[in-house]
Amino acid sequence: MTIGFVPETSSAATSLASRTLEPAEWASIGVPLLANPRDVIKDLHARHLPSPSTAVIAVYDPDGRIRASASFTSRSGVVDGWERRNALLSHLRRVIPHDLRLRKPVRTAVLMVCRDGGPGWTEEDGAWMWGLRDACTLHGLRSGSYVTLTADGWNVIGENRVGRTPNAASWSRRPRDAAHGIPGGTTQALRRAAAR
Repeated sequence: MTIGFVPETSSAATSLASRTLEPAEWASIGVPLLANPRDVIKDLHARHLPSPSTAVIAVYDPDGRIRASASFTSRSGVVDGWERRNALLSHLRRVIPHDLRLRKPVRTAVLMVCRDGGPGWTEEDGAWMWGLRDACTLHGLRSGSYVTLTADGWNVIGENRVGRTPNAASWSRRPRDAAHGIPGGTTQALRRAAAR
């Protein structure tokens, strides 16, 4: 009897590669457009002050009000949507109950990832997009926009909407976070939005 490792099959490699989305695929799933992306991005940035390698997930009510948000650091270079999905789902479960009891989703989740590199789509972005779509399905949410923050500014992937500020370096120019006494973006944050 021989004991050894089974080589990775082409089907396993295909399965891993399929856990990513390209911008055209993302646009085809019917992601609702942000009414005012600049305001949404500035608000999320002010709440979490993300630095590179930080992700911010936010859930919005049908009227556009933010219900809950969470920020967390993430490993760079991950191109498997499964791992991204698990991280997003874990943080969603901490800040808001699921809506699986509803026949169709009414709340929308938006993901903003602050990262190094250029503003264009990357395989890592594709993994985040796949992860967001899957996490939303498993939490009873609609998948909303995917936004990147780089040194060049912000970019709503798949919508061709961009802006210069905030950007990946904006957190370092903000005053120290009064609540934590440290620069924003260097700690994990879980926040539940106050009902307005």
